Amino acid sequence: MAQVLLNNVVKKYGALEVVHGIDLDVAHNEFVVLVGPSGCGKSTTLRMIAGLEDISGGDISIGDRVVNDLPPRDRNISMVFQNYALYPHMTVRENLGFSLKIAGKDKAEINRAVAEAAAILSLDDYMDRKPGALSGGQRQRVAMGRAIVRHPDVFLFDEPLSNLDAKLRAQMRVEIKKLHQKIETTIIYVTHDQVEAMTLADRIVIMRDGYIEQQGTPSEVFENPANTFVATFIGSPPMNLLSGRVGSKGLEFAEGFTLPLPQEFAGVTEGRNIILGFRADNMMPEGHTLEMDEPSLPIEMSVVVSEPLGTETLLYTRLAGQEVQAKMLKPRPVTDGEVLTFHLDLARCHLFDAESGQSLR
Repeated sequence: MAQVLLNNVVKKYGALEVVHGIDLDVAHNEFVVLVGPSGCGKSTTLRMIAGLEDISGGDISIGDRVVNDLPPRDRNISMVFQNYALYPHMTVRENLGFSLKIAGKDKAEINRAVAEAAAILSLDDYMDRKPGALSGGQRQRVAMGRAIVRHPDVFLFDEPLSNLDAKLRAQMRVEIKKLHQKIETTIIYVTHDQVEAMTLADRIVIMRDGYIEQQGTPSEVFENPANTFVATFIGSPPMNLLSGRVGSKGLEFAEGFTLPLPQEFAGVTEGRNIILGFRADNMMPEGHTLEMDEPSLPIEMSVVVSEPLGTETLLYTRLAGQEVQAKMLKPRPVTDGEVLTFHLDLARCHLFDAESGQSLR
């Protein structure tokens, strides 16, 4: 069983602490994605699991072994990097089998493992090519194949798609998802791209400044963000945030704009400063909406910019002196400055504490 367990793991560079006592439990065969902005500690955490960085405190276990002091070669992990790390003078076949050759495996065993990896990743037609004759996506598949042949307990991916264009990234996301279904082993994957995280993960771990802000399934972190950071980091476009306060008659915002207090937050104390959060999908113009659980009274707003996206249009407008984004389903042409009547689904709104940013749910 390839469970990975991090217990109060700390990383320091001299006096500078960059990972602050994080705890993480990755189950066997789970696909966990570490996501966050640059410098949040996600790649450092991955490298500590791999043994490429020493830990400054805590314990890391893989399976039933504490691996704090084990070198990478003894942890039975395979790592896939963003730059492929292929040998340019070797063919695909030679690249796939090289680690087994170095490990002293016999030729028959190497051939079996290479053939198995090639079949899983549809590389059979490229086995005699060198990396220079492959596309970026094909090179990344070879890099994954080189990891597969070793039959590791854990696969570690460090931003493997960041060098690919948008179309190839989408294709490779599917390839990696298929790979996980076929090989049924533990995967820990690092990315700064929240779309990759949402589409690939069984569980997302969102990091900021060396801390874990929230972890959960993609739907959990999207529907119930723990704080304003998660709310704006997960989801495209990011969640709208309006600063206001709880008044005697509901939520009060700048420019005299008010809303009823959503029923879920009836217990929030009057006078408290809050941030109202809602997604573009939850504010739509009349005639272009989904059915709403708790629609607001009509809200008239002038469209600043419209962004047609084919099956829907993203509308940029202003509410209570702050820019917000709404969606139009069944889109039609919208002129800049056009006034539309919107409804907000109050039942899908979030309230956050203005000072801490934490959810009030």
